[in-house]
Amino acid sequence: MKAEVDKAMDLTEEAAIVEAILLLEVEPVDEAGIVKITGLSRDVVNESLESLVSRYDGKEHGIEPVRIAGGWAFAPKERLWNVLKDRYGKQREDRLSRAALETLSIIAYSQPLTRTEIESIRGVGADGMIRALKDKKLIKEVGRKDTPGRPVLYGTTKEFLKIFRLESIAELPKLDELDEKRFALDGPF
Repeated sequence: MKAEVDKAMDLTEEAAIVEAILLLEVEPVDEAGIVKITGLSRDVVNESLESLVSRYDGKEHGIEPVRIAGGWAFAPKERLWNVLKDRYGKQREDRLSRAALETLSIIAYSQPLTRTEIESIRGVGADGMIRALKDKKLIKEVGRKDTPGRPVLYGTTKEFLKIFRLESIAELPKLDELDEKRFALDGPF
C-alpha cells in the first residue's frame, strides 16, 4: 500500500517525459496532446506540468515552461530577453512598422472586423498593412460579415499569440477609456 502511495506522489519519470515532449515539439502542445502522446492521465500530466513550472522557477535556469497559444512550450525567461534578442530575436526585416503594429492592435482588440472597419478606425487605407500582416501569419480571414457584399472578417492567429507570448486574446493588456473609444467602430476618432 505504501509503495503505491509513494509511486503516486513521485512523478519524476512522468515529469521528465512531459519535459522532453515540450523540448521536442515545435509548436506549443496542450494538455490533451500530452495525454495523447504519453498515455498518462490528465491529472498526472497537470501535476507534471506544475512540477516543471516549480523546477524551472529559480534563477539558475534560462528557460521556463509557459502557456502560449493554448498550449505549453519552453521559452527563455523574460529577464534574459535583452541579452538574447540580437542573436535569437526576429531579424530586422521581420519587425513591424508602426502602421502595421497599429493595424494589428486594432484587429486584436476589435476582432473580427472588416478592412473597411479597420480603415474607419485608423483613418487611412489598410490594404497594404493587412497584406503584410497576413504574409507574416499574424492575422487571417476568419469569415465573412453578413452584410451586402459579404466582406472578409479578419482576426489574429496562433502565431500572433506565440509571438506576443499570450495564451489567449483575453490576456491582452486592458485599454484605458480613451483607447477604448478609439478602437470602437463608432468612436470619435
